[in-house]
Amino acid sequence: MWSGSAPAAARTASPRLPAPSHSSSRRAVRPGLSSVVRAGGGGGGLMDFVGGDLVKPDLGRWLEDVEKHKALAIYPPHEGGYEGRYLNRLRYQGYYFLDLSARGLGDPESTLTKIHPVCPPSLGRQPIARWYFPPEVDYRLSLLHPDAKGLVVWVLEAKVLSKAELQFLAMLPDLRPKVRVIAECGNWRKFIWKPLKQISGLEPDPDAEQ
Repeated sequence: MWSGSAPAAARTASPRLPAPSHSSSRRAVRPGLSSVVRAGGGGGGLMDFVGGDLVKPDLGRWLEDVEKHKALAIYPPHEGGYEGRYLNRLRYQGYYFLDLSARGLGDPESTLTKIHPVCPPSLGRQPIARWYFPPEVDYRLSLLHPDAKGLVVWVLEAKVLSKAELQFLAMLPDLRPKVRVIAECGNWRKFIWKPLKQISGLEPDPDAEQ
């Protein structure tokens, strides 16, 4: 139990805090703000305060390039999330989407435009089977709504594809006029895109020539 003198001793032993003043509060806040600015690398820009997902003045140019080039290579930021704004803008235009991962795509020409075999894992005790599936693009084009504008083939992790495979994806809209191709070929500090034919070598890249 506490003795009668113990609380008094504890109270006298604790240091007395100074009374808060306006000058001390400003001095306490200022170092925190300056340290945040220094951590950002010499000060932040306007987009650091507004938010990169709120101001997108290039959405109109994005739609124009999709219709003009029909196959684009995109480079979203590493943190992700920005590509959803551009995907939704295509959805508002009436496009439907086919999301694929390049790591499990196999041969793009066979998987997307031909009847292709798929071998399920046998797990060591079952016979090796081979199932045949319809072409992914043609099958979904046959199921599109009559009012749909087209089908967007969105390829994730396309940076693992070879040059020949990227060239086929770039030529796919020429084979299927209602198809648009968006391939994620890498990452950059902001969301940028280029024609896929330039990335795959089918057309000269003006930036590479400079």
